[in-house]
Amino acid sequence: MSGHAHGSNAGIAHSHHLPSRLTAEAPGWEARADVIVVGSGVAGLTTALHARSAGLTVLLVTKAQVNEGSTRWAQGGIAAALAEDDSPEDHLRDTLIAGVGLCDEEAVRILVTQGPDAVRELISLGAHFDTDSSGAISLTREGGHHRDRIAHAGGDATGAEISRALVAAVARDAGIELVENALVLDLLVDATGAAQGVTLHVMGSGQRGGTGAALAPHVVLATGGFGQVYGQTTNPYVATGDGVALALRAGAEIADLEFVQFHPTVMWLGPLAQGQQPLVSEAVRGEGAFLLDSRGQRFMTGEHELADLAPRDVVAKAIMRRMRETEEAHVWLDGRHLGADTWLQRFPTILESCRSRGIDPVTDLIPVAPAQHYASGGVLTDHFGRASIPGLFACGEVACTGVHGANRLASNSLLEGLVFSKRIAEAITSAPATVREPVSPSGSEGLLPHRVRRTMQQAMDRDAGVLRSAMSLADATRELHSVSHADDAHPCTEDWETTNIHMLATTLVQHARLREETRGSHWRDDYPDRDDAQWQVRLVSTLSPDGELRTRTEPLVHGDSAK
Repeated sequence: MSGHAHGSNAGIAHSHHLPSRLTAEAPGWEARADVIVVGSGVAGLTTALHARSAGLTVLLVTKAQVNEGSTRWAQGGIAAALAEDDSPEDHLRDTLIAGVGLCDEEAVRILVTQGPDAVRELISLGAHFDTDSSGAISLTREGGHHRDRIAHAGGDATGAEISRALVAAVARDAGIELVENALVLDLLVDATGAAQGVTLHVMGSGQRGGTGAALAPHVVLATGGFGQVYGQTTNPYVATGDGVALALRAGAEIADLEFVQFHPTVMWLGPLAQGQQPLVSEAVRGEGAFLLDSRGQRFMTGEHELADLAPRDVVAKAIMRRMRETEEAHVWLDGRHLGADTWLQRFPTILESCRSRGIDPVTDLIPVAPAQHYASGGVLTDHFGRASIPGLFACGEVACTGVHGANRLASNSLLEGLVFSKRIAEAITSAPATVREPVSPSGSEGLLPHRVRRTMQQAMDRDAGVLRSAMSLADATRELHSVSHADDAHPCTEDWETTNIHMLATTLVQHARLREETRGSHWRDDYPDRDDAQWQVRLVSTLSPDGELRTRTEPLVHGDSAK
């Protein structure tokens, strides 16, 4: 792909065979547009709006209701250098430090310099951020930031407010056709290999039923993350990695999947809890809450100069280490000294979430433990969101722009969606694509039954979570291989999703086995040190036409923004 050096084949792995397409009935209906956007979080909604402002027709496909993506769950806020004592250079420095040597510096520069205007644009669309007594946007701080630069809304309901404003803007635009309750299946390509649309399945009631084909020469994946690869996650139930799996099956390059961010402070609901777990935002620690172990001792003060506000990987690892030492299933978050007023005004959502589970953070300690939160890797893109397949783009958590490196800096995710969605619209309008008929799909079909999902999630929690080793990852590989032989699946939403989860888990574990070092959100017990001599590289996977998963190393590339 242009702008990405094709690196050495050192560390190539050939092991797994995966399907090139999902088993599904032939499309029974068609829809056409200039651009297809898959996903309705901040990345998808803003991409649709930017494409419309360029005069293009948009088909916006979303898996549930239009407001049910990960964006609405974002509590902390959106990071941008909006304050007088802040600058894009300061934001750049904090982002690069958090990314531990694997960020694409040019991509980060784009993010931090175009970020403030992107936030102002969001405000002009109707998003209301919290303000101080002078009427200026109220800014706070989160882990890894050396300045107050997090804008928030409704205290801890930033994502919900951004989602509300964007959904309303989309609803006002007759040029955006919305298809809800639609699971995207596979990419359609023409004889040249360029994207020409997707197959999708509309679930339940809707204007169209069953499998169809949405046709367009520009396909933008904005499907979010893949939290459901794990049993313990903060992600909504729809986050099954459908976009990354679709791109992988189509032959696109996938990068950095080993860098899975575990949020350090997720409310611990007991050993049997599964699905989406309640998040306790980092902003609570930003306001002064701190972590305690089971003995009531603070343990972050000696770990990092920022103590409880250290980058997320540092905090998550420290918690896991302390849990191992004390043989406890969680630690405690102490925010009692913040007082009732702070909890009510600044964190009303978290306060309600805690109280609904019998915990009052005004008077009680909150039990917390790390859980899967964010995927730094995904579909490898250039600085305009272009994937390695012509006509295919990716934006937001599904993409690997190089902004996050080995560990995302807190509250950079919403900003990434805003900034790169606009750049995708620029790329689409500057190079109009040719509409061609898609060719019949080739390659092997595959499908796994829903019943194996829980087995996979438990294996990923246990063997490929915060703590990893050659032995644990070998166990995960065996478990994933054993479930791949299950043959009682049939085409339905649950089985398609389970197949996507298996593809993502398989690729993630392969990357984690190959990267023999500890860096950012990838922690190997058996390789506890960072190794810049060998591992300041990116791992990139592709699926060959015969379904072989191939992973190679690639040197980091800087400076392709001029394309």
